[in-house]
Amino acid sequence: MIEVSKKCIGCAKCVPVCPFAAINMIDKKAVMNEACTLCGACVQVCPVQAITITREEASAKDFSGYKGVWVYVELTETGDKAQKKIKPVTFELLSAGRRLADELGEDLCAVLLTDKNHNYEKDLGAYGADKVYMVEHDELFEYNTDVFSTVIVGLVNRHKPSSMLYGATIQGRDLAPRVASTLYVGLTADCTALAIKDGLLLQSRPAFGGNIMADILAPNSRPQMSTVRPNVMKMAEPVLGRTALVVREPAKLDKSLRRVKVLERKIAHDAGAVKIENANIVVSGGRGMKTKEKFKQLEELSKLLGGVVGASRAAVDLGFKEKTHQVGQSGTTVSPKLYLSFGISGAVQHIVGMKASDVIIAVNKDPNAPIFNVAKYGIVGDAHEIVPKLIEALKKK
Repeated sequence: MIEVSKKCIGCAKCVPVCPFAAINMIDKKAVMNEACTLCGACVQVCPVQAITITREEASAKDFSGYKGVWVYVELTETGDKAQKKIKPVTFELLSAGRRLADELGEDLCAVLLTDKNHNYEKDLGAYGADKVYMVEHDELFEYNTDVFSTVIVGLVNRHKPSSMLYGATIQGRDLAPRVASTLYVGLTADCTALAIKDGLLLQSRPAFGGNIMADILAPNSRPQMSTVRPNVMKMAEPVLGRTALVVREPAKLDKSLRRVKVLERKIAHDAGAVKIENANIVVSGGRGMKTKEKFKQLEELSKLLGGVVGASRAAVDLGFKEKTHQVGQSGTTVSPKLYLSFGISGAVQHIVGMKASDVIIAVNKDPNAPIFNVAKYGIVGDAHEIVPKLIEALKKK
């Protein structure tokens, strides 16, 4: 419930920021109409704190009207500034969401916020979406926490999904907590597995430094919200020609809602370089490589294979490789076609970040190293003897 107290001074600052035109000024006082979605945008801008939102206790709510599995569609810049593309993690979430929605007997819906649609619904439909809730507005030309969270909160309050999934990316990790705190619901971060248990979303994530896997349920929270790590959910094969119903949602967005402006962007990674999360082949090294100079042998090996170098947390801490190449719970999750591991024992934290790889080949002197439990092929031996021989063999070919 939203209330406007006697403190209201009739400044009308709340009127333009309401995305759903739900505020009218009557007798110099803000009055909310039936279009209000409790998004909270007006609360943020009220200079005298005259507007308050009281939310119903979760345990007292009836959740029977909450239906549908929603996936937030994240867009990323391309070489063509006029057109963005859908991030792969979105298709991974749709693939997982399709399975969840089928088990629940609910629709799988994609939520798309953009300044201009480029037939995104075709790709979203091909990966399983039944509906695409699309908000098209000039103010959605780039990601902004205030603008995007306000729009999504409004959509959630209007359509009441049972679950909502976000990629555990920079953007997803920023957006999901804001939406969850505004809606006053729970959020499970960095999930590595999702399932249905007794009609609830079972969310699994590493806990206690990755030493155990925690299964989390949210019986008194709707929507049940999760961020999911990229490259942990297998992407389904697209069904070309499968279409999704497009539901266009209106939004009246004022520029004053945007409290942060991006003045300049700088790209830190090398132009043209393949990011480790997108690589088909990853050659990783750990503490067992012993020195930074010996670790460079893996760089030579990865070049010959056309891959990218990865590293365990121990190798990064020792300065063998930069943090951007770290594979694991506190680094990047990868799922290449081929993962080569040299001198990595296989702590749980590392395995979480690479166990989804198609083929894992591990080299370690310790026959009891945990890495062999997830490897398809294992070699008990000294990486310092094996790596040079591999390089020599590849050069001969």
